[in-house]
Amino acid sequence: MLMVISPAKDLAMQRKAPVDTLTQPAMLADAEQLIDVCRQLTPVDIARLMKLSDKLAGLNAARFADWQLPFTADNASPAVFAFNGDVYQGLDASSLSPDDLHYAQQHLRILSGLYGVLRPLDLMQAYRLEMGTRLKTAAGETLYAFWQERITAQLNQQLAELGSDLLLNLASQEYFKAVRPKALQARVLNVQFKDWKNGQYKVISFYAKKARGLMARYVIEQRIRSAEQLKAFNSAGYYYSAEGSSNNELVFLRDEVA
Repeated sequence: MLMVISPAKDLAMQRKAPVDTLTQPAMLADAEQLIDVCRQLTPVDIARLMKLSDKLAGLNAARFADWQLPFTADNASPAVFAFNGDVYQGLDASSLSPDDLHYAQQHLRILSGLYGVLRPLDLMQAYRLEMGTRLKTAAGETLYAFWQERITAQLNQQLAELGSDLLLNLASQEYFKAVRPKALQARVLNVQFKDWKNGQYKVISFYAKKARGLMARYVIEQRIRSAEQLKAFNSAGYYYSAEGSSNNELVFLRDEVA
């Protein structure tokens, strides 16, 4: 099973991995193309394009200017420790064992607006470039136009290397739109997490994001290999709903916040 998750806006670049085996992103040549485009943007352009404050726009202009190869442990951080959002709180990579991290390196992928596809221990430098950004490149008017064929081909390659025909989608809709599911040489398994609120089960963004990280951790720790095994997921009070699920979408419910 190969899993995909989204990145996070919040970064913690000072974090280091508790293992020595750090790797380089597979799609750095593509990332360099995007950096060249982004370096042509002024802070005013960035603020307008990404809907950022002047302060954040200036920060990101500086990040694009400072971005440089090669990536080392001194100028970059491993991706799964660099991102610091809700998904990553659920995953809690810093408490995974070295063996679990090596398993994650094989089975977990992070979709990125700048780097395409990242493994957990791939080094990355700080950036902000959300997948939904309408950044014009030679490939088209959006990042989706730039990435869809590239990311899909990369995932197919990594599925083949893993010998897997199952992709577990734990990414947000914004990020999974950068994949062409029909071109994937694998079954795509989607997951929904719903909490009981105001008399009904509904997706609550904060909880759902954290649950995606919890499920990724569960797959890593339990060495889950099939959709059937995944139904036993019960972290933070969630349980599998057979009634709400279908062949390609598993639904997990929670009656009370754990």
